[in-house]
Amino acid sequence: MRNSHKYNLKPITLELGGKSANIICPDANLEIAINQACILFGNCGQSCVAGSRTYVHESIYDKFVEGCIKYAEGIKVGDPMEASTTQGAVVNKDQFERILYYIGEGVREGATVVTGGGRWGEKGYFIKPTIFTNVEDHMKIAKEEIFGPVMSILKWSDEEDVITRANSLPYGLGAGVVTPNIDRAIKFVKRLHAGTVYVNCYDYT
Repeated sequence: MRNSHKYNLKPITLELGGKSANIICPDANLEIAINQACILFGNCGQSCVAGSRTYVHESIYDKFVEGCIKYAEGIKVGDPMEASTTQGAVVNKDQFERILYYIGEGVREGATVVTGGGRWGEKGYFIKPTIFTNVEDHMKIAKEEIFGPVMSILKWSDEEDVITRANSLPYGLGAGVVTPNIDRAIKFVKRLHAGTVYVNCYDYT
């Protein structure tokens, strides 16, 4: 950005990272919410806008987690040239090691791996689709971009509190909310500090 301005005034688009909050409300349709949240696993989780901080209302938390585990364990990891494969390898060794580092940090800080949690296979840079529960806002996996197939699920109970938590990081790339209530949806859209807020969908253009 600095060089394009100072030396040649080229028009540019910056590809920046994020740690987007995705808020699942108590009235959410669980099937829609699970499918919406698990879009995270697309492209091996290598999406700058990925909703990797998944805030789920306490009243549906357990059922949501159960559904996401089923979804993640149904992902076919392997050779992308095989027709049945739905997740290939991450981009390179550095990213592979970075993702494994964050998975290790999540465990070390006290989060719970409920599925996945490591390498898939013995060759290549394949990571198992991974879901953490018992995640707290202060943990690295809830604050730093992993850029891999890792979902951190956090529990919430109060709307004002979850909005504050969602806005607590210095990233404003994307966010999501799942609710059939239009008034609640508009409230979240207006209050979340993000360039794009997806409602009942995610990463749609």
